Amino acid sequence: MKPYRNFSVASYMFAYYAAKATDQEISEGIEKYMRCLPLSKVFLENHRATTDIPVKRLKEIKAVIEGYGIRVSGGITSTALIGGEQKPSMFDTFCYTDPRHRAEYLRIVREASEVFDEIILDDFFFTSCRCELCIEAKGNRSWKDFRQAQMAEFSREIVEEAHRINPNLNFIIKYPNWYESHQATGYNPGIQKDIFNMIYTGTETREPFYSSQHLQRYASYSEVRLMENAAPGRNGGGWIDLGGSFDNLSRFLEQAEFTFLGRARELTLFNFPSLLNSPALPALGESLRRVDDFLDRAGTPVGTAVWEPFGAEGEDQLCSYLGMCGMQLDLQPDFPENAPVVLLTGRSAYVPDAVEKLEKYVRSGGKAIVTIGFLHEAWDRGIQDMTSVRLTHRHVMGDRYMIDLCDYDYSGIRFGRGAEKVMFEALDYKTNATWADILVLSGEDNFPVLTEDFYGKGRLLILNVPENFAGLYQMPAEVIGILNGQVNTDRPFYLAAKPKWSLIGYDNDVCCLHSFRPMISSARIVVRGECKGIQDLESGRIWRDCVQLPAPAHRQDGAKTRTAPPEYAYEIPAAPGRSMYLKVLR
Repeated sequence: MKPYRNFSVASYMFAYYAAKATDQEISEGIEKYMRCLPLSKVFLENHRATTDIPVKRLKEIKAVIEGYGIRVSGGITSTALIGGEQKPSMFDTFCYTDPRHRAEYLRIVREASEVFDEIILDDFFFTSCRCELCIEAKGNRSWKDFRQAQMAEFSREIVEEAHRINPNLNFIIKYPNWYESHQATGYNPGIQKDIFNMIYTGTETREPFYSSQHLQRYASYSEVRLMENAAPGRNGGGWIDLGGSFDNLSRFLEQAEFTFLGRARELTLFNFPSLLNSPALPALGESLRRVDDFLDRAGTPVGTAVWEPFGAEGEDQLCSYLGMCGMQLDLQPDFPENAPVVLLTGRSAYVPDAVEKLEKYVRSGGKAIVTIGFLHEAWDRGIQDMTSVRLTHRHVMGDRYMIDLCDYDYSGIRFGRGAEKVMFEALDYKTNATWADILVLSGEDNFPVLTEDFYGKGRLLILNVPENFAGLYQMPAEVIGILNGQVNTDRPFYLAAKPKWSLIGYDNDVCCLHSFRPMISSARIVVRGECKGIQDLESGRIWRDCVQLPAPAHRQDGAKTRTAPPEYAYEIPAAPGRSMYLKVLR
């Protein structure tokens, strides 16, 4: 079977299986994989919980797999029960304060380093231990500060020990999909990315209603972009599993597809035995062929820069919800001062000089959109000088919306009705000092959802996110279109449709349109600038019929208005759970 041109696929063989499987069973498993997809690598685990694979057996299994021309790397899952003592930690992860635990971990690393030239740490490398030793060692520090400092120190120790045994070892740390919680369990990608040789990204998403992780399916794409931007060229790939997808195979296939749409170079499937008797394996092989063909024609992923500093807290998962509404985003750990448009969330305000960076950026001509979470966190740090919007701490519910963009005349006023009432904070603002582009109507009053201020040479917009982020999914297409158009100002196209669509764009007028809707429906793609239509790259079909949208126009006695390219709206029908690969024809 020919290898993929744009990426490769690996499988993770955990220790529970490796401890029991015969050479014959492993061979049969490899052959089954190879009938479905070209497997390039197997991560072979030497430790998990109370199971260890001796060095001799590791070498035997490694030889069997290499006989098929497949590369074999090592893997470690950082769970254990040492001396029969149950530590007060989630999932029995290691205690990096206890000398016995540290010594045992170093032994595991040494043995793996003897056998493999590459090792990946499963995402149970975190710590949540609160034993007496940890409480004493923490002292007056916060658990976050203590754990991050401790894990950085121990990361250096295990990497040094591994390289002492095998100087050519490529040591990889895999980060969990729950990146908003990394800091609470000791992970610190901003530091650890420079301790380990490479990083890896958890891109597995779960069933969103009943999982405590709240992972929206767009995260399989956005988290790859965050880690790619954090360590360019050193993010090894993405990692998915079947968890949360047993009732809907499309979720599993989307994880793989979105990982590669983010331009990951490798995908690891967890775990080797669980996929052997699953219909997911042959389905994945077919799905990845489509993705590979598309990536031959796609450029570099692009989207509005979102500042997501490592270690920050606030508005967890908001970007994933926005991505599920069609917003094209590119998460970045450092402030993107050269980007034409920047989105700042509550997490961005974690950085002490966030408002100073924002003020300088907008004043010099940038366009920034800040969420209400950022506004709350930055309230007493100078942002009040940039807008007349004020927090009231009152709340309002509504399902009717009015759109009244400041750059358009009265003919541009529109209304939309959402599926359900949504709760917002009832923001206050001063008329004509600030303009409300979108308002939610309630009784005989209205309250801003999106406001706009001129500041210096630039513009500041404030996005009033619903109290429950899932409220975004209840908003009408008219509102979502304006939000996407404002956030994705620098993009040549944007989505104006009901929520539960994703639009992933590239720098060569190519995009992926993916439907999470429950049935066949149409999405409106708005193209900026003259074009000849939108083409389906697989079928060759071209949509030429379009509607030209209203352009900016003078309002009342205004002397000028914003200039903008013409916008053309195309209705593209799509089936649920399947991507369409499209190109704008110029």
